[in-house]
Amino acid sequence: MELGGLNIFSIVLVVLIIYLFFAGVKTVSQGYNYTVERFGRYTKTLQPGFHLIVPFFDRIGSKMNMKEQVVDIPSQEVITKDNAMVTANGVVFFQVIDAAKASYEVNELYMAILNLTMTNLRTVMGSMDLDQLLSLRDQINAKLLDVVDDATRPWGIKVTRIEIKDIEPPRDIVDAMARQMKAERDKRANILEAEGQRQSEILRAEGEKQAVILEAEGRREAAYRDAEAREREAEAEAKATEMVSTAIAQGDPQAINYFIAQKYVEALGKFANSRNEKLVFMPLEASGVIGALGGMADMLKNLNVKNDDDSTRHIP
Repeated sequence: MELGGLNIFSIVLVVLIIYLFFAGVKTVSQGYNYTVERFGRYTKTLQPGFHLIVPFFDRIGSKMNMKEQVVDIPSQEVITKDNAMVTANGVVFFQVIDAAKASYEVNELYMAILNLTMTNLRTVMGSMDLDQLLSLRDQINAKLLDVVDDATRPWGIKVTRIEIKDIEPPRDIVDAMARQMKAERDKRANILEAEGQRQSEILRAEGEKQAVILEAEGRREAAYRDAEAREREAEAEAKATEMVSTAIAQGDPQAINYFIAQKYVEALGKFANSRNEKLVFMPLEASGVIGALGGMADMLKNLNVKNDDDSTRHIP
């Protein structure tokens, strides 16, 4: 009997030791922290890994998620500074930094963060005009982040981001904004069109100005060229006259024949090119013209011979 009782006691003792061993072994998963309480009082925080606690004396108080978490902010109505009613919602991103503070400094952490964010959302958005709400969303997010992060720091958490998802003004305000936007776009379009027409008129006037300047320069250049041509023609004619006069003075009748024939032909050309009707009596055959020129040359010869005879008589 004593041997049987001893065996039973040994078995119970072994089972008790095994139970106490497994009761004192705690494994913490990655991304979590466990708080340990001894007789209901916080003593330490267990990091991820294998740990041993004292059974019956120590127990796990709370299992705190240390990863970044998201809390949705439900839609709520906000009255702006200019008395416009808008509906807004958003999200809050936070992370537990101190598991002990997050467990014992605040009750129902998620509800506390949600209510705090909603309250400050109404405060920040209520201090701004509707136009500011719609155009300065980044400033709203930054103000909310500063306020909520500062308020939740004693809770052992870090608010990383607060984002406003939707801001919905009333339907009548949306319609008025659409009309205003359309009017602004029409105004800008009219301004751009007027500016384009003005620029076009300026370019057209500039082009006409350049055309007039170029035309005047062309006329001036043409007049200069004409004057130069007439000057050269006059010089050539004067030189030819001088040469003819010199030849006549030297007793060469061929020069005067050439000069008279040239003027005769030019006169005939002018008569032929004139627009008015005319009646001209002249020899029509080339031999007649040549004969006339020859007769004039003979007259000059006789004139020269006579001048020579007169000169001879006057010689003593």
